[in-house]
Amino acid sequence: MDTGVRFIVWDMCVRVGALLSLWGNAMFSQTVEYALRAVVHLADLAPVAQTTDQIAATTRVPEAYLSKVLQGLCHAGIVQSKRGRGGGMVLTRPPSELTILDVVNAVDPLGRIRECPLGLAAHGVHLCPLHRRLDNALALVEEAFRQTTLAEILAEPTLSRPLCSLPIRPTLKS
Repeated sequence: MDTGVRFIVWDMCVRVGALLSLWGNAMFSQTVEYALRAVVHLADLAPVAQTTDQIAATTRVPEAYLSKVLQGLCHAGIVQSKRGRGGGMVLTRPPSELTILDVVNAVDPLGRIRECPLGLAAHGVHLCPLHRRLDNALALVEEAFRQTTLAEILAEPTLSRPLCSLPIRPTLKS
């Protein structure tokens, strides 16, 4: 997928998610948000291990919730725990090999619409125009997430880095 198209789809996801948040619904669960924060933080510091309390402090995720999220990421093979001095959580693969979709699917997979959500027997797997379009939008989001690595997120030139309370590393040349 072309970088420009990915940016447009990503921008659409952010805007739709922001609108849904205003209505009290979130496009993605809080678990997905917290998992992405934690993994982006680990990617930014890779290969240095981080303890759960270090990750929680930087990402502003409650430590108890973060522990459960990290456990799910461990079971999915996204992160692993290193024991001993200098231990903590690390990514199992380089940030260039981990996608947003890998993280999302590890904790709360995207729910594609495979059959009529209303359970109408007459529709079955033949979606009506509304649900087909909704599923097509989900397919675009899924593809954009599949094509976006953590390394790309961190390398993107911006003045607004993920986890903005961190010291900003220069990404734009003056």
